Amino acid sequence: MSKYGTIPTSSSSDEPPPGSSSSSPLDFISRAKARGATALAERRPWRELADPRAASVPRGLGGAYRRARANLGHFSMNYAIVVLAVVFLSLLWHPVSLIVFLACMVAWLFLYFLRDEPLALCGRAVGEGAVLAVLSVLTLVLLLLTGATVNILTSLLVGVVIVLLHAVFHRPADSIDEEAGRYYTPVPPQPSY
Repeated sequence: MSKYGTIPTSSSSDEPPPGSSSSSPLDFISRAKARGATALAERRPWRELADPRAASVPRGLGGAYRRARANLGHFSMNYAIVVLAVVFLSLLWHPVSLIVFLACMVAWLFLYFLRDEPLALCGRAVGEGAVLAVLSVLTLVLLLLTGATVNILTSLLVGVVIVLLHAVFHRPADSIDEEAGRYYTPVPPQPSY
């Protein structure tokens, strides 16, 4: 009997179990593509971020705090891209630092952003917080060892100042304040005795 033109089906013994390391590189690429699309979906439109009609001075320190809290939650992916772009641009004059930066970004992609199952070290699962802390410290130490310490710290400071200025002076839409509640829970006022 000929099987020409039929759709092959695989038995359960042919498929690797979910979470196993024997999945094909194409599966990894498709999962990485899907996760990247999901992460970029959190990014807000740049037109909304750069709207000049939304610029205004907040009323007092409390208003500035509420604006910053709402905008940091709403534009968090955009702000991360801005800070990374500032650091990247500052490293253009330090090629060794730029290569280290790109290598660290690849490590972040594979070890933090694009993996589906928990990272295992010596047969034990490593928590997300530990992976985040180790990658952050390792990236900072490696970049500082390249000799561009002042350049990196200055670019980080410039990126953070740009983000904070935008977060304070950008008037959020009315719906953003409820959204910010997902990220931050305000501390209730303490009764005074």
